[in-house]
Amino acid sequence: MASAGPLSGGGAARRQLHSAEAVDVASASNFRAFELLHLHLDLRAEFGPPGPGAGSRGLSGTAVLDLRCLESEGAAELRLDSHPCLEVTAAALRREGPGSGEPPAEPVSFYTRPFSHYGQALCVSFPQPCRAAERLQVLLTYRVGEGPGVCWLTPEQTAGKKKPFVYTQGQAVLNRAFFPCFDTPAVKYKYSALIEVPDGFTAVMSASTWEKRGPNKFFFQMCQPIPSYLIALAIGDLVSAEVGPRYDLLFMPPSFPFGGMENPCLTFVTPCLLAGDRSLADVIIHEISHSWFGNLVTNANWGEFWLNEGFTMYAQRRISTILFGVDPDDTYNETPYEKGFCFVSYLAHLVGDQDQFDNFLKAYVHEFKFQSILADDFLDFYLEYFPELKKKRVDTIPGFEFDRWLSTPGWPPYLPDLSPGDSLMKPAEELAQLWAAEELDVKAIEAVAISPWKTYQLVYFLDKILQKSPLPPGNVKKLGETYPNISNARNAELRLRWGQIVLKNDHQEDFWKVKEFLQDQGKQKYTLPLYHAMMGGSEVAQTLAKETFASTASQLHSNVVNYVQQIVAPKRS
Repeated sequence: MASAGPLSGGGAARRQLHSAEAVDVASASNFRAFELLHLHLDLRAEFGPPGPGAGSRGLSGTAVLDLRCLESEGAAELRLDSHPCLEVTAAALRREGPGSGEPPAEPVSFYTRPFSHYGQALCVSFPQPCRAAERLQVLLTYRVGEGPGVCWLTPEQTAGKKKPFVYTQGQAVLNRAFFPCFDTPAVKYKYSALIEVPDGFTAVMSASTWEKRGPNKFFFQMCQPIPSYLIALAIGDLVSAEVGPRYDLLFMPPSFPFGGMENPCLTFVTPCLLAGDRSLADVIIHEISHSWFGNLVTNANWGEFWLNEGFTMYAQRRISTILFGVDPDDTYNETPYEKGFCFVSYLAHLVGDQDQFDNFLKAYVHEFKFQSILADDFLDFYLEYFPELKKKRVDTIPGFEFDRWLSTPGWPPYLPDLSPGDSLMKPAEELAQLWAAEELDVKAIEAVAISPWKTYQLVYFLDKILQKSPLPPGNVKKLGETYPNISNARNAELRLRWGQIVLKNDHQEDFWKVKEFLQDQGKQKYTLPLYHAMMGGSEVAQTLAKETFASTASQLHSNVVNYVQQIVAPKRS
């Protein structure tokens, strides 16, 4: 095993980071020219019909940016990330002046510049260039209505069906359609906000403190620096409940298309997690793990996304292993998640001692907290922390070179040992094989008691059934009758898989369950696979897809509507 030496930290001077020179090709801003010290939003929310015009729904008010010039030669212009849906109507500049009083804000000119399909540059011109290290304040008056960053839901798209709802989704590059900003994870700053809402509505934000000011205003402060994408707002008919030690979750309306979003101090999660058996707690564990990996230590650009997700997956699975004995997660399979997880697992394998690696992770978070980094920053620290590994040149082991991990597409060169789960998964695989037989061995099937199985074992069993589908005629009907806890489940993971099995086997008497599930929620992960299965099935299944979409489109998120539209009625090239 590797030996770890103590490293300087705490009060020691911070290291020079590779990320200090990193480019973010997804930002149109000149974020290297200024330090953003603080952002304040003063916004009023109006619910009304969609579209432009008087009385339409929108957020309007001001964004105030406190800045310090970092350019040694000064700067004549501030460039921010923005979006065509965000209409800036005025800009003003307040500069340091003689005396102690606050100088007045002077109007300044501004213009927009095209950048990409997901945003544009907002350029604020200074009458006189600001000096190096000068502090200044830029005030922007703006309004945003329909756009990708601010999601407006009609009453029909909410659980209560009575009042509308609005929320923002910043990751990855969408908050430039919420407020003008340096929309890059390389920049972190503190913020505050004053939000005015209509009567009967409550506002919440990803902030460390909040207070109500009068009947319709809410004031928020985030006392720690965070990147723009983690600033989040939700306004609706909200109620709260204490369910345990403080970790605030906002259960979103059923149309929320994601599993969760790790907004600090207020994670947004899908209501599908309310399974009643704690079986989907892994999503909550994942989002909590982001408190350290992603929120506290952040990838400096989206090309380094694995630093957020790979470490989070590793932390999630460490926690799950302690809680459940074996990690139950099988829901994440994207490259930044899984390949990143495998790389972190490989680095732990090189260390050879789990406690030592856990201590390293704590030191890593402490070293880089409130900063945005690149992979090179992390790997330099890893080799410094374990000098014995650095001496062995583990970064250049043939076939396992660190550069190969980070730069070469394809299957990871190292896979963690998953054999401890075999004893739990093998019975599920064997049972699925029994159900795929032309003639069912009823005695052998009845000999397998699935009542003690955990949800992740049932999910694995259904995945194997789906792989073997279509089953011989009559087997799916008998399967549903034998295991009503599966065929009539309220757990979203089980409902998804039972729906896929029903469609793959054209088991039409259970088609209504597919439609009911799609009416109950709008999570992208569950919705799109079922529409793919319906359109890949029989004529009856395809008709079901079109009828279900017609009746539920109004309650889905606009992005999900577009995706389903492409599945149900793809455009001909």
